[in-house]
Amino acid sequence: MPFFHTRKQEKKVKVIFNNGLLFVESENGKQQAFPLEWFPKLLNASDAEREDWVQTDKGIHFNKLDLDITTS
Repeated sequence: MPFFHTRKQEKKVKVIFNNGLLFVESENGKQQAFPLEWFPKLLNASDAEREDWVQTDKGIHFNKLDLDITTS
C-alpha cells in the first residue's frame, strides 16, 4: 500500500491508493474513501502525477492533474 507525499510542504493528511480506492486520512485518524472510478484522471494517472498533491483548506489538489477532491 503506497503512501505518497511531497517534500515541499508538511501535510496534515495521508493520501493512500489501494484496491481502486483513494483513502484520505486526517491527522485525527478520520479516514475517507473515494472510488477512483469517480475521478478518471486520477484512475489513469501515473505514480508521479498521484504524488504531486497539496493539501488545501477544502481537501486535496493534484497539481499535475489539475484535480481537486473535497474532503471537508
